[in-house]
Amino acid sequence: MKGLKKQRRIQIIVLAFLAMGASFAAFYLAAPDALQYFRAPSEVVESPPGPNETFRIGGLVEEGSLVRGQGAEITFRVTDGGAAIPVRYEGVLPDLFGEGEGVVATGRLVDGTFVATEILAKHDETYMPKEVIDALKEQGVYVDPNAGPATN
Repeated sequence: MKGLKKQRRIQIIVLAFLAMGASFAAFYLAAPDALQYFRAPSEVVESPPGPNETFRIGGLVEEGSLVRGQGAEITFRVTDGGAAIPVRYEGVLPDLFGEGEGVVATGRLVDGTFVATEILAKHDETYMPKEVIDALKEQGVYVDPNAGPATN
């Protein structure tokens, strides 16, 4: 009788691991863009991603780089203090988007320009994503998360 209980427990444990593996595989295949990697501009310059790789880039909108084109096209540069990447976006920007403000963009690198499909700006006057703060600090840019835009 004890051997049967032990065998049943092992079967349940193996079945649970198989179910967890199948769940993870289903999630990964159904939502590959949900697992995007965040990169700072310096990282993108050091090791550019492939042309088909969707990723997120974050930093500050470089002062003096925001240019509004025809229609809804906008170009600007995202910087982390060490490097700057040109960004092109077509669409409506968040209300709090502006020069010197924190931004995270989702898209692809095409011929040295980041073509964004989504732009996220900080949602209040003091918020900046932790990853952006860490990347800016690595570049020697002082960031006080409670004081708004970063300063050198």
